[in-house]
Amino acid sequence: MKKIITRFPPSPTGYLHVGGARTALFNWLYARHMNGRFVLRIEDTDIQRSTQESVEAIFNALEWLGIDWDEGPYYQTKRFPIYRDYIQRLLNSGHAYYCTCSREDIEAMRAKAVSEGQNPKYDGTCRNRDLSQTENAVVRFRTPQTGTTVIQDVIKGNIVIQNSELDDFIIQRSDGTPTYNLAVVVDDITMEINTVIRGDDHVSNTPKQILLFKALESTLPTFGHVPMVLGNDRTRLSKRHGAMSVMAYKDMGYLPEALLNYLVRLGWSYGDQEFFTIPELIEKFSLEHIGKSPGVFDMEKLNALNADHIMASTASKLSPELVSILKKKEINAKKGPYIEKVIDTLKPRSKTLIEMADKSMFYYLDNISYDEKAARKFLKPAALEPLSILQDQLTLLDPFTEKGLEEAFKHVMETLGLKLGKIAQPVRVALTGESASPGIFEIIEILGKEKVMDRIRKAIEFIETKRSE
Repeated sequence: MKKIITRFPPSPTGYLHVGGARTALFNWLYARHMNGRFVLRIEDTDIQRSTQESVEAIFNALEWLGIDWDEGPYYQTKRFPIYRDYIQRLLNSGHAYYCTCSREDIEAMRAKAVSEGQNPKYDGTCRNRDLSQTENAVVRFRTPQTGTTVIQDVIKGNIVIQNSELDDFIIQRSDGTPTYNLAVVVDDITMEINTVIRGDDHVSNTPKQILLFKALESTLPTFGHVPMVLGNDRTRLSKRHGAMSVMAYKDMGYLPEALLNYLVRLGWSYGDQEFFTIPELIEKFSLEHIGKSPGVFDMEKLNALNADHIMASTASKLSPELVSILKKKEINAKKGPYIEKVIDTLKPRSKTLIEMADKSMFYYLDNISYDEKAARKFLKPAALEPLSILQDQLTLLDPFTEKGLEEAFKHVMETLGLKLGKIAQPVRVALTGESASPGIFEIIEILGKEKVMDRIRKAIEFIETKRSE
């Protein structure tokens, strides 16, 4: 079997959005599943809109996602001599011709066609004039005027287009630059791309590209057009749905493997399985399981899947990113055993790393603030005696272990005839500022004796001050 070669060809006119990332992912997974090759190609022929900043943004996003490439990056702007050579071949074989019709001429042709109930298109004025190259001439492809062009789509099935619906499209502009369809076909031929997986917004380009492949006597690649990603209102995904750059999801605290897992499930399935590791995706991915219906982007589902991936990750793997987030919050956290213990307490409670960072602040701050509602409910005079007795017990405790902590709490319970909740909740608010947190003994052991004693003392002072007001 011929080695599978796929490609991802972004235009560097902005950031890499989630739809583009999904296209890259499908091509990458298929190449990896088939032990093939994955090519990165930068389609930068739109010189006015293409920027190096966008190129770097695409590289950064792919790197963060873990999508690597075997060839490239190739830049179309560096391949103009190759395109000119192929355009000349089409001219020599009679599959292309020069056209000198003005923009006004073209608009008049299209208006006339519309008035006659036809598709607005070029009417072939220069088709048989055998013109030579001139300063303002474009090159058009001589499209067959009869018959059909069939897209044998592995996802959508056969799509039949009447050639009479197509016009003689431009393959070289008057400034000598190639158009999109010509450049794509030449790139796919010269890079030996044999599998093209892309969004179904490209279906209208495919018959033109098939005709170019045939005119250049080249083997057609396998085409698969993936339904678009929609917002929850079933319209095309846009910023109003929360769509944004891939790297924005990094900044929001999502894990790359969670985003990849979610994107692949927007249009692909493997039974009822929702959670996938990257090795599992590579093992199980196939074109046959790509669906024909559009995927609907749902932030709640992404949050749930991200929470699952956080739970499945090790603390050591999560710690570098959490350290980075905390530093942006002016918290000087460091990688090592301390933050890994912090992470292990917060993994079950965090949908994103941003949420984890917010919940971890009490572990690092010298002075915490109390949630007003929590303080009003739990830091009240009735809590003074249990907090004071616990303070005395903890002062004597050495070493400061979970078993010793349990004994200290048990002593307070037996002394005052209280259940654990009546003691634990005031202590929780004293230590974290909140009424909900990880397990109280876990917190105390991680914070350490000095911080715990200081916070209990401050809570006692807080209650006494409030009582005297």
